[in-house]
Amino acid sequence: MTVLKVVIRVVMEDQKKSRKKAMKIAATAFGVESVALTGDDRDQIVVVGEGIDTVELTNSLRKKVGCADLLSVGPAKEEKKEEKKEEKTSESLAVPLAYGSQPYYYNYNQYPVVYGYDRVDQRDSAPCSIM
Repeated sequence: MTVLKVVIRVVMEDQKKSRKKAMKIAATAFGVESVALTGDDRDQIVVVGEGIDTVELTNSLRKKVGCADLLSVGPAKEEKKEEKKEEKTSESLAVPLAYGSQPYYYNYNQYPVVYGYDRVDQRDSAPCSIM
């Protein structure tokens, strides 16, 4: 499957509360990797992920937040330059381990544990209490 970028415009009555609710609904949908608010009035939700059910997401936003319109669905642009930069920074931040140091282990069980049990002779006792 390919990574999709979905843009949904949501009409929000109470801006702060509705934004938070819409972001929560979009983030908990199946296959979503990232959620962002865009637009002049921050009324568009951009959802990026793999295997997103756009109709289900739009319907759940309509039910719980308000009027929602599906503006666009398309493949997400992959940024290869940022991935290379991130790999370089992660390698440079690696701290080498000190040579010759060993982890400290504490032995909690210093003495062997012996479990005892009583053996019941089953030949003398009957399997049924009535007999």
